Amino acid sequence: MIGCVLVANRGEIAVRVFRTCRELGIATVAVHSDPDADALHVREADAAVRLPGAAPADTYLRGDLLVRAARAAGADAVHPGYGFLSEDAGFARAVVEAGLVWIGPPPEAIGAMASKTRAKRLMAAAGVPLPAPVDLAAVTEADLPLLLKAAAGGGGRGMRVVRRLPALPAELASARAEAAAAFGDDEVFAEPYLEGARHVEVQILADAHGTVWTLGTRDCSVQRRHQKVIEEAPAPGLDEDVDTALRRAAEAAARAIAYVGAGTVEFLVRPEPVFLEMNTRLQVEHAVTEAVYGVDLVALQIHVAEGGALPGAVPGPRGHAVEARLYAEAPGRGFAPQTGRVRRLWVEGAFPGPALSPFPEGLRPPDPPDRADARCPQTPDGLDRAPAPALRMDSGYAAGDLVTAHYDPLLAKVIAHAPTRPAALRLLAHALERAEIHGPVTNRDLLVDVLRHPVFAAGPPDTGFLERELPALALPDPEGTRLAALAAALAGAAAAPGAWRNVPAHPQRKRYRREPDGPEVEVAYWHTRHGTPRPHDFPGVRVVSAAPTRVVLQTPDGVARTYPVAAYGDDRVHVGRFTFTVLPRFADPATAPAVPGSLRAPMPGTVVRLADGVAVGATVRAGQPLLWLEAMKMEHRVTAPATGVVTELHAAPGRQVETGHLLAVVQEDEP
Repeated sequence: MIGCVLVANRGEIAVRVFRTCRELGIATVAVHSDPDADALHVREADAAVRLPGAAPADTYLRGDLLVRAARAAGADAVHPGYGFLSEDAGFARAVVEAGLVWIGPPPEAIGAMASKTRAKRLMAAAGVPLPAPVDLAAVTEADLPLLLKAAAGGGGRGMRVVRRLPALPAELASARAEAAAAFGDDEVFAEPYLEGARHVEVQILADAHGTVWTLGTRDCSVQRRHQKVIEEAPAPGLDEDVDTALRRAAEAAARAIAYVGAGTVEFLVRPEPVFLEMNTRLQVEHAVTEAVYGVDLVALQIHVAEGGALPGAVPGPRGHAVEARLYAEAPGRGFAPQTGRVRRLWVEGAFPGPALSPFPEGLRPPDPPDRADARCPQTPDGLDRAPAPALRMDSGYAAGDLVTAHYDPLLAKVIAHAPTRPAALRLLAHALERAEIHGPVTNRDLLVDVLRHPVFAAGPPDTGFLERELPALALPDPEGTRLAALAAALAGAAAAPGAWRNVPAHPQRKRYRREPDGPEVEVAYWHTRHGTPRPHDFPGVRVVSAAPTRVVLQTPDGVARTYPVAAYGDDRVHVGRFTFTVLPRFADPATAPAVPGSLRAPMPGTVVRLADGVAVGATVRAGQPLLWLEAMKMEHRVTAPATGVVTELHAAPGRQVETGHLLAVVQEDEP
């Protein structure tokens, strides 16, 4: 029996594993880099071991330090979480050789799937359907579009879509460089890019006694930068034959490599499934499967690692679950990651995961559901056995924690479970819209818009949905922005009574910028003798009440709306789902824009490399890649702001930069 688990990871997944361990009576050990010294996962653990340094390569990717930490802290088992070394066969082997229990698949199974090119050969031998291979040395127009992928990769790194043959050499070089930096292996392969395909995966769980569970399907087609944003289970709208083929292929994949533990087999479906990859670890989106099947996958991982057997009958599914990944990022700026201090992160009614039965012995599957119930009916039929609506939030952050540029920008996962898919979508959208998320800018508005999008609501879209619809999602709301800014001004005035000045000739004015992309807005109000202010240039709008944390405005249609307001002593103020930066009333000449053609860092990060030939005096064209920044585990391309000549260059590989740092100046050509 395992008595103490070290989680070789950080953030949300470490917190989630610790909570299950507590329910099972297992002691916990955290590891942390220097920036994570006071992180939530450290505070949640019984003990913690420092990994000196900040960069992942010096800390969470140092298998030798992690094994040493486990032995020093008295742990007898290691859980890898996801990401970092979770799919590193060498690390798994080192854990086992140190006499510790590895809560994951055998090192041999991890190694079999570590290279995507080798994995495809194994899957072909097992009869798993595969996409047609593409020879990179003989690509023609007929092969386009192509998807370049890192053989040792994952999480969208080292992936590029090629639609034009002349672009292939540059994209191939870029993919290889990113793969080498991320995984220490620059091998890249190509396969057809299946336009209009869905991304569907099957959760598997296997023990060492020959039992393999396939716990249904998940749809993960809503993606940005080849990374998932919204996931749901079961994957809706699948033809019964396709559903059966997916489950059989996933089981065949697991048995082909003698798999033990939790894992996921991923497919592209258009309309027939083809193998994409196998993740030999727990997935970020495992919570939707837990909700639908009523199991704790981490508890089952531990049970299997202890040598336990799974019950022969797979639990039956109930209802539908949808998960949204709340990222600290700006969708309107190419999903650029954001940093800053979390002031508040609260979703009304959400419980922290897992809060599920952790004991496999207690799994008593219900009567086998009919196919309609298993696919989450769209009508009330069969809802007497459906789950009560529930919300769950898994997060690695709490109020006061700092989001840095060192790690992934995932703030939290919010999961809704309800009897039907429409009910789950409605519950999740409403919860996110009302959530109090104060601190760095997030993708919250985008998530709400996707969940309510008619195409998404009608059924799961293909993997190109978000890219196609992004210009129409999270659109600016000028009138809503102005009213929210007015509420911010009135709340600020109420918090500082001295601000209520009686100057009849001039209204009080405040300037704000809505984050992250503007616009700037100026609002004004008049002081009145009876104390309640009167808005200026807001025809028909009446102030019902104004307090430092709550403003009620009545619009011309007679509807009174409440605006919760939160300020934290800095230049940011949060009004409901709006975030504003308070601007000085008059522009400061010292903050005027720099010389034309200035290229500034859009985020904090590290300069990874410069494009070939980029130097002072080089001629560049608008939109041409000049350099790449690494921030929050992803590479971000920085392009020339204009066509012209590079007159200044302040970026070099390895240099760390902050948001707004001057990277280069391009003197624009005369028109």
